[in-house]
Amino acid sequence: MIRERVAEDVYVFTSELYAQVNAGAVIGPDWSILIDTLAYPEETREIRDFLEGRLEKPVRYLINTHFHADHTLGNFLFPEAIVVGHALTRSLLDTRGRKSLEEAKKLSRELREINIVLPEIIFDTDTIGFRVGKRTLQLIPLPGHSIDGIGVFLVEDRVLFSGDVMMPIPYIVDGDYDQILESQKILPNMKLENLVQGHGEVILRGEVPLAVKNNQKYLQCVRKYAKQAGRRRDPDGFLASIDVESCGKSRILLGGPAEELHQKNMRTLFRQLYPDRAADI
Repeated sequence: MIRERVAEDVYVFTSELYAQVNAGAVIGPDWSILIDTLAYPEETREIRDFLEGRLEKPVRYLINTHFHADHTLGNFLFPEAIVVGHALTRSLLDTRGRKSLEEAKKLSRELREINIVLPEIIFDTDTIGFRVGKRTLQLIPLPGHSIDGIGVFLVEDRVLFSGDVMMPIPYIVDGDYDQILESQKILPNMKLENLVQGHGEVILRGEVPLAVKNNQKYLQCVRKYAKQAGRRRDPDGFLASIDVESCGKSRILLGGPAEELHQKNMRTLFRQLYPDRAADI
């Protein structure tokens, strides 16, 4: 796990084991707030040891930006913390999350100790706020990567933990094309000092508009090729020939899975555009 400080008493923790997934922490005078966890218990334990052992700031609240396992599986390691999330996050964790974990446990012994922990504090309105010392945290809906996606905005520091609505390569297999475009359009107007993506490097002030533009160009490119595939006799073969670099993204992003994510994006959009031809790919 890699630890980085992005503002005073604000940390980002990046996994070295799975797709550069990020978690974050905001440190208050007596306790801390954790934003997401990492995919594997050993790395989330490192976060816990740093916050509660070295800094002596127990985690009082744990915010889940969305229900996906790589951001929520570590909830169980903070039994004293109150988990916070969108109402849809609770519902999806309780259904799809439980089912996916049971299937994963059959394949990985490392996951057998994990239990699903659902958010206790939930919201489904526009926003909800927290205070940590003199800091204000606003939880704002940012759907698109998934229907339940939220961001955590540190008002005084101008830092946003975006969840997976921002990644080095957008991923919409569990989400919605139009929603992710709309959510991303909000970000350049927030005048951020730092944008902490759900995965990958922190985006610095001045780089946010370009990062958003590049992600939106990528999504538009994927849609273009998905539409072209609809005019082909062999759409699956056509999409397989369009690699991630054809849409302006590197195949080495996130440590290697970029091409796999790209192919899934194109097939997801194809099925959405041509539901009657879903069996063709």
